Amino acid sequence: MASACLVGRCCRYDTEHRRLPLVTRLMGRADVRVVAFCPEVAGGLSVPRSPAAISGGDGGDVLDGLAVVRTVDGRDVTAAFLSGARKAVELVRRHKPDLVVLKARSPSCGLRNVHCAETRGALHPGAGVTAALLRRLFPELPLCTEEELADASLVRSLPE
Repeated sequence: MASACLVGRCCRYDTEHRRLPLVTRLMGRADVRVVAFCPEVAGGLSVPRSPAAISGGDGGDVLDGLAVVRTVDGRDVTAAFLSGARKAVELVRRHKPDLVVLKARSPSCGLRNVHCAETRGALHPGAGVTAALLRRLFPELPLCTEEELADASLVRSLPE
């Protein structure tokens, strides 16, 4: 499973993609099935949309009701982010992926750090909403960002 922007879908807030050649090569293998998913679009947000950031913590705090996700113009989009995260969980349950590749620094998909609303988009340690929920519900599921996927050990862990 991979963030849809990494497979070339123009689903980012700015109508762009972040196609990753390694993901594209994996998609070409007969023994690898890549399920592309954008939790923000699945949660009901449009393309294009205003950029968003987590306010008051990280994705785990959003899940616990302690933080929210707001667009740069102040609109609360927390419900859409939570809905998209729940849909990602449904996909994991249905497809049982061996690996999930997520877009780094995204307020949905970031694993290590996310953009923080209080600091006008500066990076803050923590996971995005979808990444936090996947970690919480599937602690054994390997998650990585596109930056970490290049690590040969992650690629070797895929079924041959």
